[in-house]
Amino acid sequence: MSGRVRRPRCGAALALLVGLAAGSPGASAGPAPDGDVRVERLDPRLDALLPAGAPIERVVDGNDWSEGPVWDVRDGSLLFSDVPRNVVLRWKPGAAPVPFLERSGYTGPAPFAGAEPGSNGLTFDREGRLLLCQHGDRRIVRLEPDGSRSVLAERFEGRRLNSPNDLVVGPGGDLYFTDPPFGLPRAFDDPAKELPFQGVFRLTAAGDLSVAVRDLEAPNGLGFSPDGTRLYVSNAVSRHPVWMVYEVLPGGGVGAGRRFADAAAYVRDGEGVPDGLKLDERGNLFAAGPGGVHVLAPDGTRLGRIVTGVKTGNVAWGDDGGTLYVAANHWILRVRTATRGAGFPRAR
Repeated sequence: MSGRVRRPRCGAALALLVGLAAGSPGASAGPAPDGDVRVERLDPRLDALLPAGAPIERVVDGNDWSEGPVWDVRDGSLLFSDVPRNVVLRWKPGAAPVPFLERSGYTGPAPFAGAEPGSNGLTFDREGRLLLCQHGDRRIVRLEPDGSRSVLAERFEGRRLNSPNDLVVGPGGDLYFTDPPFGLPRAFDDPAKELPFQGVFRLTAAGDLSVAVRDLEAPNGLGFSPDGTRLYVSNAVSRHPVWMVYEVLPGGGVGAGRRFADAAAYVRDGEGVPDGLKLDERGNLFAAGPGGVHVLAPDGTRLGRIVTGVKTGNVAWGDDGGTLYVAANHWILRVRTATRGAGFPRAR
């Protein structure tokens, strides 16, 4: 979910993809979109998570920058943000995506000055209400059953947030979110930036907002271990591209952190930085990062990578919890796994 600049399309070869209306999102379930999409296997333990021969399918194409996917178990659909277009889209298997929420991240009257006004990270709270990170409006909101939006967080100690990026409901029910400046028109150098740091915030059910982590330059994706004792956070800058892990204290606070894994060897021009992440029920990380989705064991060993060949923003568990959906530039990809998402909700 780096959100730093509007991503360009990926080149002439991808423009030849068939079955899609030019310039508009569409559905085209089928083989991997080009020859560069593959699984890179570095450790035999990966075979127990991503079986050999499992096809990687493209289910959506034509977005400007796909982000924040989340599965809605109530109707079997995937919601995701197209950040530059300022919209949340809904996709169901076998159909083209349709707008679900317009003006999803910026609702102001004037044209947005930057490239990424829309919503970014999405999740559901324990009552099944959609929560959104809004870039342009610089806040966290909740979509109510009547379609209205309730503001959950927009200021810390009187100062506006930067541009909330990703969010997750913690094991105790508190909401945790990252707040880098990538949604601001000039990011770190934007004159409207009010906070002197980029933090991971914790919002309690009582509405108390506190800083959980403030030692990262660009906190981005985040997720909890299955037992709730560790919080993983990605740092989305090329000069220090790492995934960190922090101790979760009794009561929901966050303690000391350490480097969990490093992506420096994979950072190349145009391939992105550590971004959104999810965990499976065994504690493995499926972490969007340079060139695809990096699969990391609980001990930090890199098991392999789903190579997409494009900047990759985030992932989500879907279907019955065993399918991984990947927001990769203007695509949504999916691959069937041999594991299941940590805490994936059961169908109602």
